[in-house]
Amino acid sequence: MQSVPRIHRIGLLSGLSVALALTATIGIGSLGLKHFDRAFVWYAVGSVLAAFAVGYRFAVWAQRPPSRMYFLRGFQLLFKRTCAGLNVRARLDKVHSWTPRCADSLHPDPLPQREGIRHTATRQGARDRFAETQRSIPPLPWGEGRGEGERSVVQPEVTSEPATLVLAKSLATNFAAQEFIRRRSLYRWIMHLCLSGGCTLAFAITFPLVLGWVHFESFPDNAEKYRAFIFGFAAASFDVHSAAAFVAFNLLNFSAVLVTVGLIMAAIRRVTDAGERATQKFAEDILPLLLIFAVTATGLMLTVSYKFLAGRGHAVIAVAHLLSVLALLAYIPFGKLFHMFQRACSLCVSIYKSAAESDARASCGRCGEDFASAVHVADLKIVLDQLGFDYRFATPRGEIHYQDICPPCRRRLLALNQGRTLHR
Repeated sequence: MQSVPRIHRIGLLSGLSVALALTATIGIGSLGLKHFDRAFVWYAVGSVLAAFAVGYRFAVWAQRPPSRMYFLRGFQLLFKRTCAGLNVRARLDKVHSWTPRCADSLHPDPLPQREGIRHTATRQGARDRFAETQRSIPPLPWGEGRGEGERSVVQPEVTSEPATLVLAKSLATNFAAQEFIRRRSLYRWIMHLCLSGGCTLAFAITFPLVLGWVHFESFPDNAEKYRAFIFGFAAASFDVHSAAAFVAFNLLNFSAVLVTVGLIMAAIRRVTDAGERATQKFAEDILPLLLIFAVTATGLMLTVSYKFLAGRGHAVIAVAHLLSVLALLAYIPFGKLFHMFQRACSLCVSIYKSAAESDARASCGRCGEDFASAVHVADLKIVLDQLGFDYRFATPRGEIHYQDICPPCRRRLLALNQGRTLHR
């Protein structure tokens, strides 16, 4: 185990923890497997294995410097506001990087050795150079533009919303309503709502039933009345001929219809959109749609079999449905559909951006214009150091970091330096 890199050891432990936790909930929710249906055993096994893979990959991904930075800053702002206060002016006055008291807990080490990155400095050396760059920003070569020799920080007159309010808004707009897609395309927004809404509803119904968390029992004196139990506790009762029973027994069919609409829209877009046709890949773009279609189609076929065909072909369809579900569960941790778990990072990004907007702004070291949050620029330097990218450049007047230059000036300087190289 010691020979396994640290990043993967944490991933393995996280995956095992998630898988064991899910296994424990199966035993607890089904009251010691009393209410666990043996017909669902392979679904349960597939769910536990998928949980291990998701836990492993998420833990590895969350340890990467960019995602780790967003998670840490988001949690700091949410739970440790005093430690993570974004007073950049005070930090710059103290000459240190922007979280001196939390530096060891925030970034204990760069990525482990042999993880595919190039380390250009030790941790302490990188911090020392970063602090040095924060002291003053030297001018660029040849004194191009204004704002030479110094980098100003503009303090906006804006107050940030509470982190909990930002989190609630992000949950509503990004997770539920998916507003970020609606702003791009109304068609894509409707398509994603159908796919994500239908799949989420289907998962919310099938997982509790398959894992034994939810079961139904008829009344001893009335076989036409059912009572629902959640983790062994009676939750609600209804008549099998009631509207509530109709909705409860057909929710999976409703979700399948919703997903089918989204799949049709996605297929049309994949065929008619020239840009999508040019860039799409089978494993990333076509395969997940085929897997979701297989699960949806076989699920609807099960309903047709027992409702309209007197159960004919039910056994074969059930096996096909099982195989399609297992294939989908195996694909989720390693394919494009894993982004549903990565979306959790967007909540931290929303909190981070909201806090940064109300704090000090960084101005370009060349033109002096406001171009980004000073916090974001400072964190970007840390992340680049952890990734092994050194964007500090020696000049006749000292060292300068490329991230202290605004994008327009970077393009201008590229053209200017190319012209000077060609003696123009």
